[in-house]
Amino acid sequence: MKMAVSSVGPDLNASVDARLGRCQYFIIVDPETMEFEALPNPSITAMHGAGIQTAQIITNKGATVVLTGNCGPNAFQTLSAAGIQVIVGVSGTVKDAIEKYKRGELQPSSQASVPQHFGTGGMSPSPGTTPGMGMFPGMGGSPGMGRGGGAGAGRGMGGGMMGGGFQTMPYGTGATPGAPSPMTKNQELQSLKNQAQALSQQLDQI
Repeated sequence: MKMAVSSVGPDLNASVDARLGRCQYFIIVDPETMEFEALPNPSITAMHGAGIQTAQIITNKGATVVLTGNCGPNAFQTLSAAGIQVIVGVSGTVKDAIEKYKRGELQPSSQASVPQHFGTGGMSPSPGTTPGMGMFPGMGGSPGMGRGGGAGAGRGMGGGMMGGGFQTMPYGTGATPGAPSPMTKNQELQSLKNQAQALSQQLDQI
């Protein structure tokens, strides 16, 4: 007779693994002699069908009884169809589990103990729950930097006689913030008259 025990380690002192399809190891053991073989589970990282693959490995090893913590529906059906007894709810070390079975303390199960895909880690949060970058205030709320100041191109009139030239105050043509509006035609004529008067006074003084 051979038994298969799901285990977290490769020996009889390892704990019984709560999963069957994705257990770390299978311990294939003769309960009379306690001779055993430890097999790493090749289905532990399988995306699908781990339970069925595990059941096939156990069947091929000639085991007639399986001791484990939990067994899903696929593995249970495959093992039952092969005439293999499945006992769930087993804990402690592999050696203790075998001793309990030999004393008649463990009874075969009539159905799977967990749903399909048990132990696959499907409870991990899915991507996409992080708030998007669009939650931040838009850059359009910043004050505009487009208020340029134009430098005025002054129109000067001067006579450089004896270093006593006279120059009118320039007025800007740029759109500097706060600058007065450009002169009207009449104001410009008046300004020219004032300049002519000032030149005349300078000449009289010379």
